[in-house]
Amino acid sequence: MTAATSAEKLTVYAAGLVQGITLVTFPAASTIFTSGAWYDLSASQYGIMFVPQVIAALFASLGGAGLAARMGWKSVYLSGLTANLASMILLIISRFVVGDHAAAFPLLLAATAFLGLGFGLTVPAVNTFTAEFHPAAVDRSVLVLNALLGLGTALAPVFVAIFVGLGAWVGLPILAAALMIALIAISARLPLRVVRAGPASGGRRSRIPATFWVFAAFAVLYGFCETMNGNWSQIDLTKLHVSATTASLSLTVFWATVTAGRVAFAFAQRWVPSRVAYHVLPFVLAASFVFIALLPSGAATAGVFAFGLAGLGCSALLPLTISFGQERLVSMSSSIASGVIACYQVGYGIAAFGIGPLRTAGLTLPEIYGASAGVAVVLGLLSLAVARGRPSPAALHPRPASHLM
Repeated sequence: MTAATSAEKLTVYAAGLVQGITLVTFPAASTIFTSGAWYDLSASQYGIMFVPQVIAALFASLGGAGLAARMGWKSVYLSGLTANLASMILLIISRFVVGDHAAAFPLLLAATAFLGLGFGLTVPAVNTFTAEFHPAAVDRSVLVLNALLGLGTALAPVFVAIFVGLGAWVGLPILAAALMIALIAISARLPLRVVRAGPASGGRRSRIPATFWVFAAFAVLYGFCETMNGNWSQIDLTKLHVSATTASLSLTVFWATVTAGRVAFAFAQRWVPSRVAYHVLPFVLAASFVFIALLPSGAATAGVFAFGLAGLGCSALLPLTISFGQERLVSMSSSIASGVIACYQVGYGIAAFGIGPLRTAGLTLPEIYGASAGVAVVLGLLSLAVARGRPSPAALHPRPASHLM
């Protein structure tokens, strides 16, 4: 194992926090993108904006381990940070051509593509570094990292609300870009060594077990449910005549409860087995969708509560899916995380893009949220196939591939 310095450990944790902020920059500014005073994107255009992000994240997350084996995790990590920086710079530039839709929209598409690339490269790298630098406390350190990443996702809407209040929403991508530049400058000076760059590859690739596709289906549906909240919550509430500040607060509460729930369930496994939580949380999510669908106009407090409940319903589902997969599908345990995350990205793309055409066809967001409750119920039924009769995983947060060998 690598004898890491305090600077390396702190830098990797800081990267998790900044990645979280950067990742939610676009959804946090959803009302800016759809406002007639700014980008004036239609519902379909807003959804299309995330398609390059999904495609880039898919390729990056699936190919990251192979790149690391050839060029090292530090290079993958720095490439991810640089892609994130490029995304924020393109978003900043788009602000200055906002009146020219033909110029602004392609810049937004390029910006989200770089964001997906940055996410797909950076997150596996920082998880690998964290586990490598804390060999005696892998589970705890990965939990802390993911909590910081979650904190970043919760902070992004807060920063947007602050900068919008100051009349300069572009302050968020400027802040994110400045933090990325600082991270790149500091990280480039650090060794950031990993003993094993990635899982060893034998001569013959093992076949994917049929059971994996159950996990894949769960991840796709989960990605859809999470993105319904993460990408569409603010637009839904503003359509209900809730203030932009309160709408931003609802997104902050959603991501905060996602993160707090993951941490809480990790510590509460002795009293609430994670297998039980895995079966119950999809139905909590379904109830939250029904609640959101029935929100009356101007229901600010109820809206914030509803999306907070949705965050709790989402909280432990994705990490537990990977953990169950790593323990059940032993033949592909080193690659289960990338496979599940790739399927999650597919679900993200379906919700990010697919809702726009549905709205153009005449469906309202409350109606779509109501239908999403059915998706969450199917998620609950699938949880029985994934985890029924199986012991709870040893850790809620899955270990990186290099520490499964």
